Amino acid sequence: MTLRADRRYFESWLSRTRKQFAISGRLSQVALLLSVSEGGTPEYWLFQLRELLEGTETPSFDLLVRIDGILSSPTSVNLPKPTQTSLW
Repeated sequence: MTLRADRRYFESWLSRTRKQFAISGRLSQVALLLSVSEGGTPEYWLFQLRELLEGTETPSFDLLVRIDGILSSPTSVNLPKPTQTSLW
């Protein structure tokens, strides 16, 4: 890919990713998951992700794919089902 094609792909990815990060708590969730898998603190990743969303930083292809993988995974949490106990 040429530099121009890379930039167009990145701009498209950035537009889509900004929409996904608009969901409340999503940015913090991704920062936490990146801190676990890539190292660093959640605060470090929050800063990095904000820089990326502002367009001041361009992520490596590996990081871009990692973020896509996190955003595409289901966000539901498996909570234990409540059990009803007998009152008698």
